[in-house]
Amino acid sequence: MSRFPRKVYDCGDEPDPRFSLANERTFLAWCRTSFAIVSLAIALDNVTVAMAPRLKTAVVVLALLVGSALPILAWIDWARTERAMRLSDPLPESIAQFVFAIVTTVCAVCVACGMVISWMGAR
Repeated sequence: MSRFPRKVYDCGDEPDPRFSLANERTFLAWCRTSFAIVSLAIALDNVTVAMAPRLKTAVVVLALLVGSALPILAWIDWARTERAMRLSDPLPESIAQFVFAIVTTVCAVCVACGMVISWMGAR
């Protein structure tokens, strides 16, 4: 019986189950992170925040897009890592980590700038 995805499971040797399970736990952690990002976007959209409405909307949309894309990127990372372990290749770099770091930084800077500008305008 063949397992899905064949591109991953039909190559190389079966790795130590501990490593495969650790790889799966990493994937699940990224999925939890994506749920948290989507929850953050929903919360930010529903609370009053001292910042420009357009900037708030931009941050909410960006967070929703990243929260939606992160599980897909995490699955790609999982498959690439699992395949590398089966072929005894070096482990690949993570796409999800890079995207998450960049977008988190951009969102945080946008929110901080928006709040400072709003605060200075209220004075």
